[in-house]
Amino acid sequence: MSTTVEAIYEHGTLVLPKPLPLPEKSRVRVTIEDADAERDEWLKHSAAGLLKTWDNPADDIFNDLLAQ
Repeated sequence: MSTTVEAIYEHGTLVLPKPLPLPEKSRVRVTIEDADAERDEWLKHSAAGLLKTWDNPADDIFNDLLAQ
């Protein structure tokens, strides 16, 4: 089973917003991922999409019209 939860790191301890539905003494594997890493990934993909949309040869037509 795999479950993703967010936590806050305070004074050397991960604090969960609510208890997990696990038996006491359950062994789990914890993967630490900076919450901003996902945001940075979205921004990277957004920037790539914007470049494809706005930086293309068809824009040269509008630049030529503006120059006249």
